[in-house]
Amino acid sequence: MEQEPEPPLPLNLCHANKSQAIINRVQAFITLLALAFLIYYRAGFFFPKEITNPNYANIPLLPWLLIFLAELLLSFIWLLSQALRWRPVTRTVFPERLPKDEKLPAIDVFVCTADPSKEPTINVMNTVISAMAMDYPVDKLNVYLSDDGGASVTLNGLKEAWMFAKFWLPFCNKYGVKTRCPEAYFSQDHEVPGGMLMVKPSNDQEFAQDRRILKHNYDSFKERVLRASETMDVENAKVASNDHAAFVQVIDGSNCKYDPAVAEAAAGDGEMPLLVYVSREKRPSRHTHFKAGALNVLLRVSAMISNAQYILVLDCDMFCNDPSSARQAMCFHLDPNISSSLAFVQFPQRFYNGSMSDIYDSILRTAFKEMLNH
Repeated sequence: MEQEPEPPLPLNLCHANKSQAIINRVQAFITLLALAFLIYYRAGFFFPKEITNPNYANIPLLPWLLIFLAELLLSFIWLLSQALRWRPVTRTVFPERLPKDEKLPAIDVFVCTADPSKEPTINVMNTVISAMAMDYPVDKLNVYLSDDGGASVTLNGLKEAWMFAKFWLPFCNKYGVKTRCPEAYFSQDHEVPGGMLMVKPSNDQEFAQDRRILKHNYDSFKERVLRASETMDVENAKVASNDHAAFVQVIDGSNCKYDPAVAEAAAGDGEMPLLVYVSREKRPSRHTHFKAGALNVLLRVSAMISNAQYILVLDCDMFCNDPSSARQAMCFHLDPNISSSLAFVQFPQRFYNGSMSDIYDSILRTAFKEMLNH
């Protein structure tokens, strides 16, 4: 008799936290009861005063109505938030169970920027470099930058970023760098969960020397980008941002000014992900629909160049704190049990450049520490 093949191991697991769900539901019931009494109290103002409360007669109508409407709005917002707490789950992924690299689907990464005076070019370039350095097959990783401002400083900055990536990508792959954003990696004040490296270097002295050289290259790259941003004509850039023709350029060594010998010494024969600059046409008489319009243009351009099956959208000031983020998302998209009903995978966002006096914990330090520990 032939033995039936064992079913493949799952790419992800979903665990429902029943005890936390019970606590959340009890708390929601108590809060809902309190809100019901509050609404009953507020609504009683609009009924005959002799039936409800004689003291209502001395209260002006407008302030009471405004407070009542505000409380109804906040109650509605609270009610919507209970969907996340009604059945809390913990998801575990197993990227090591994914198919081999040659069988993985291609991914297009979309990064959008609009105004270099409000969105510093160096921050945008750090986002682009971190996307290029993700742990994913380079021949299946394509990065597109949409520049709605059509600024030359952004295009030149992207070329500078491509040159620095020739140094950065081999360093990340050689030493298993976990934080693939150069600015975050070299920042001493930045708190990186889990440390800077995924594995300990076998030769500390060689690692220290390579890191020192890379830090020098990053400082030079950063200085050139910042110098170009400082000399930018802001007024002319604002006028041109609303009136310019479409422009698309694939960034590679043929349109970047660099020393090939130096770059080859840093990167060897290593491949680079596809990097494309896109600036859509903008005219004062046409509505461009802001970021949604920019993403729509990126969809059309990427369909003509790489036409990947999956798309990763990043804000221009974001970076993935885990280089395997794309592989983790594939653990859901390639799961045959849920892929047919799955629209998108969303990663939680943590703010690393918030106020130093963040007394309300808007950066959610505690919540993200707990999340990243599970």
